[in-house]
Amino acid sequence: MHISEKEIEIRYAETDQMGVVYHANYIIWLEIGRTKLIEDVGFTYAEMEKQGYLSPVTDISIQYKAAMRYGQKATVRTWVEEHGRLRTTYGYEILHEDGTLAAKATSEHVVVKKDSFRPVSLQKIYPEWHEKYEEIKKREEHGIRN
Repeated sequence: MHISEKEIEIRYAETDQMGVVYHANYIIWLEIGRTKLIEDVGFTYAEMEKQGYLSPVTDISIQYKAAMRYGQKATVRTWVEEHGRLRTTYGYEILHEDGTLAAKATSEHVVVKKDSFRPVSLQKIYPEWHEKYEEIKKREEHGIRN
């Protein structure tokens, strides 16, 4: 399984009055992690958008485990959890510097035409991207890890 990692320095502006990271900031971190994974396997969202496609979130789930605070560093680990004909689900872990799990999450996405918002298959518009996700999935099914 290919797992991307991205370190994030927690900024003061990301915290609430209790001094902990405000819950909505985790969603931003998931996007940062997802973007890193996509770049790591050789593609970019920006190029997809230039070609007239978007990949909106259709579902997101976060379980908060241990608070993070200003001045700490978080590591976002991201992988492809599932990939099908129209949907891709990404998995995430957000870790403290000592490896303690701060949060775990999943986000589900579809690819749509920018002008009509009609869903399209990743395989149809980006066969190489689709094949890379299939390869990652196949490697995971056979217990092979990068």
